[in-house]
Amino acid sequence: MTGWDLLEHAQQRIGAFWSLTQSQVYRELAAMASAGLVRAGERGPRDRQPYEITDAGREAFAAWAVKPPADETIRFPLLLTVLFGRHLPPPRLAGHLATQRAAHAARLDEYEQVAAALPDGADDIEPYAVATLRFGLAYERAVLEWFDTLPAALRPAPPDDGTGASGGATPTATD
Repeated sequence: MTGWDLLEHAQQRIGAFWSLTQSQVYRELAAMASAGLVRAGERGPRDRQPYEITDAGREAFAAWAVKPPADETIRFPLLLTVLFGRHLPPPRLAGHLATQRAAHAARLDEYEQVAAALPDGADDIEPYAVATLRFGLAYERAVLEWFDTLPAALRPAPPDDGTGASGGATPTATD
């Protein structure tokens, strides 16, 4: 695969829980080629260069895969914004929170659709992917619960439906 192909494939498979950039992929491919873990092929159209894993690369992957994972670090940019939220105008913070909540709700919906489409016995057929999907479902549900339990001062106002009943409308002098 080319660096572009690898990035696209990785984003489809792990993009929901591991971020990659194009520059990271190309930087790592160059380092891996220098270390003999991948071999660069002939450049193709648009100067795209495919790579293939070497036997040394397979051995290095196998050695990495059996190591215990590194300690987890929470990297949730919204939490940093909330921590410093007192320095933001309240409507701006509320907007960030509303946007992020909607994104997590959409992601949960996507995961639920994938889960609903799983065949019977999926745990036996593809246990690794199913376990990962279940984590995604639990994570998105937990994040949405967190949004729903934010202190009132941080909760985004419900959308104004124009009736004033939502609490989002501000009365005017003509009301």
